[in-house]
Amino acid sequence: MTTHKLDTPGATLTYDVHGPLPTADGRPPLLMTGLPMDAGGFAALAAHFPDRTVVTYDPRGLGRSVRSDGEVDNVPAVHAEDVHAVIEALGAGPVELFASSGGAIVALALVTAHPEDVTTLVAHEPPLLTVLPDAAAAARAADGYRAAYAAKGFGAGMATFIAMTSWEGEFTDDYFAAPAADPAMFGLPVEDDGARDHPLLSERSRPVLAYQPDIAALTAAPTRIVVGYGEESRGTVTERTSSALADRLGVQPVVFPSHHGGFAGPESGYPGQPEAFARILRDVVEPLG
Repeated sequence: MTTHKLDTPGATLTYDVHGPLPTADGRPPLLMTGLPMDAGGFAALAAHFPDRTVVTYDPRGLGRSVRSDGEVDNVPAVHAEDVHAVIEALGAGPVELFASSGGAIVALALVTAHPEDVTTLVAHEPPLLTVLPDAAAAARAADGYRAAYAAKGFGAGMATFIAMTSWEGEFTDDYFAAPAADPAMFGLPVEDDGARDHPLLSERSRPVLAYQPDIAALTAAPTRIVVGYGEESRGTVTERTSSALADRLGVQPVVFPSHHGGFAGPESGYPGQPEAFARILRDVVEPLG
């Protein structure tokens, strides 16, 4: 593995290249990205592609990538330009891209702005609340965990986030009438440490959930777009957003093993099934191989 730094407008990005460039097998580099997640979140998954050149990176403001623009919000179009800069810096042509969660939304923005950058995009559980039939209620539910975090800190915010992302079906009156989630029930801290800068629970990621995909641009792009979700996510908000996006793009979603972070190893604290996940991902990005 080699580690590189790249200056972009408003940030210095750090990315890792696992394997040779040019690639040994003649395939495009396989880039993995998430948000808010740094390169470490893909360590277990990348390890199952020893024959491929895999690229991972820390988005601006996370891990080793430092912002200098004075901003804290995660705006998909800004992050998309960063990914574009990394792809250009690789000098290996278009990439195959596995993107999860908020990273999948960034990837959609990338394909919209730079369709020549990506041959195949696998968008795993993008939390595109705007494509849901109950989009307004979903946005209200997201406001709920931000409000809990702002009022009581990490434990309350994360407990409310877990309650939202575990809820099955549309966000009805029953959801909003439920008692506040108890952090202790999830093994989360009850005490408030005073921090309000969490990249997921604060206002910083509001632009990610509010992103409106350009379906016409995505369907016109030469990029092959695959949308997937974890089998354990069925019925939850990120399966519903994935299925709704796939329907708009006219594709069938791919079912991956495990949950929203099903590619992660034990180091994540909530391990999935990275080996099984990698097998499905390989089948998707290497359909002829």
